[in-house]
Order: sequence, then structure tokens, then C-alpha cells
Amino acid sequence: MNGCICCTVRGDLVVALKKLFGKVAKFDGVIIETTGLADPAPVCQTFFVDDDVKQMYRLDSVITVADAKYIVERLDEKKPEGVENEAVEQVCFADKILLNKIDLVTDEQQLVAIEKKIRGLNPTATIQRTSHSKIDPRDFLDIGAFDLKRVLDFDPEFLDENAEHEHDATVSSVAVKKEGQVNKELLERWIERLIVDEGANLYRYKGVVAVRGEDRKFIFQGVGMMFTGGFCTTKWKPGEVRENRFVFIGKNLDHGFHRRGFEACMTTGTLRFPIGAKVEANVGFGVGGYTSGKVTGHWDEGAAYLVMLDDEDETVVEALIDIDEYIRAPTK
Repeated sequence: MNGCICCTVRGDLVVALKKLFGKVAKFDGVIIETTGLADPAPVCQTFFVDDDVKQMYRLDSVITVADAKYIVERLDEKKPEGVENEAVEQVCFADKILLNKIDLVTDEQQLVAIEKKIRGLNPTATIQRTSHSKIDPRDFLDIGAFDLKRVLDFDPEFLDENAEHEHDATVSSVAVKKEGQVNKELLERWIERLIVDEGANLYRYKGVVAVRGEDRKFIFQGVGMMFTGGFCTTKWKPGEVRENRFVFIGKNLDHGFHRRGFEACMTTGTLRFPIGAKVEANVGFGVGGYTSGKVTGHWDEGAAYLVMLDDEDETVVEALIDIDEYIRAPTK
């Protein structure tokens, strides 16, 4: 299933749960992982408003993973009137909260303050500190923690299927699937540039890519300005289609820019401008941020172009990837 599980595909979730119950002779349970943008209420509601599902399943618990470095910022984020703050909803609905990435918050007093902030919203949920999401499965599976009465206390409309449900329209996700191989250095430098320019608006990003000349899969992920990436032990199988996948979740995202930027990191294709060509490079100053110059080099330390600007110092700058947002043909 694809889409917002808390809204448009909830009907599909009911169908899937019923089919699963009919096909599988015996299983211990079902784990449903929503996106970071999901309001958990409609998902939980599924197990109470549909009579068949109610008989087949018991909602055991709602687990929320909170990023210790960014959770307070997300909880304090101001939303337009009538629009939910999904981070607040997820904390309030949680039966247990995993305060993850505590290794990024070295001050114990700061961690205590974060936990106090969380308990101010949800005093009954247990909080367990984790790093790299390492946890014993027994700490969050089959713990019997969900309490309908507690949920109704803070959300009296929980069982109302017609209750209003509105997301922040400025928050969205952009996903890309594309076959081929990626230039690793170019990908990493492009993401570094994104982090500098848009880090405050990037809530979550992750991907699995095929790197040129490497059989192992390269996995990257990040939150805000915190980025990690590396090769995993899983290799591309012989004959397996090398399909790259990534998703960015954030605020005021330019979907076309992110798609074009990722595609420009692929190793296929040739560059648009030969050495010596007159171009305009986006350097953040000048008219519209573009300054005229000429191409003096290709693929220097991973950058698609080196451009010598038409200034007194003949400044040489990089155009990281071959799209108009970085380098374009002269406009006059």
C-alpha cells in the first residue's frame, strides 16, 4: 500500500487486515509502521470501528520513536489554525516512547528536560532511551499497553469516523525510483549542499542506491542536518535490476528540484556544456544569483563543472550537478 495510511488508505488497511487473517493460519501479530507525517488516531480507530477487525485483532500498543535532537523543535512548531501538529499527536497517542539518538544529546540535563517536555503532553507513556534504535523486541512487542479510556480522555472524538483530519499542506514527501548507477561522491556532495541550503526544512530523508563499480548497496539517511551513509553487507544479486530509491520528507519542498538533482547524480548521460562554453553559474550573488562565465573543467573532485566567472579575479567556482538550478545557458 502507498499513500497516507492515516487517511486515504485506511479502507485498504481494513481489507488487508481481513485478507491477512484469512490467509495466514497462525501468526503472532501485525506490526504497522506509519510515516513520520501520520496522525495515529485513524489507524488506531480501525481496530475499534470495524466490527470484523475488532473481533480478529487486539490493539496491543502504540509505539512512538522520538528523535532526541529534534523532538522539542518539532513539538514547538507552529501550525496554521485547524492543522494538526503530527509530532504532538504521535506523542500524545503513544503508549511507549522510544527516545532515540540520545548519543547526539550529550548533556544529561538536556535529556531530562526533553523527557519533561514529553511527559507534559503524555504523562502516562513510558519513555525508554535508545541509541541507533537498539532495543530488545520484548520491550515493545506484546506489552498490552493500549488503553482506550486514556485515549478518549484527551481525544473524545477518537471513535468518530467523521471527525475532521487535516494535515499541514506545506509538509510533503518526494520519492524517486530510477534504474542505473550513481556517482557516490556526487551524491554525497549534493546531499551536503541540500543540508546547508534546506536543512531546517528537511524532516527525514533516506535511500538505497547502486554505486558505480560497487556490488554492495549504499544506504543513506538523515534528519535535518544530521546525515549518515555507507555501504551495507547486502549486495546486488546477479541479474538484479539496480533500482535506486530515495524519499525526502519536509516542508516547502521543491519536488522537481529534488528529482532532477538526484537524477543528475547518475553516471549515465553526457554533460550539456563542453569545456569553453559560455554559461551562467548560480553562485548566490549577482542578478538572480547567476553570474556569467565559461566552463574550464569537467568532473573535478566530483563536481560536474568548473566555471571561471567573468569578474576581475577570474574566480573559479564549481557547478555541482548538471541542472539549471546550478548551471544554465546564457540568458542574454
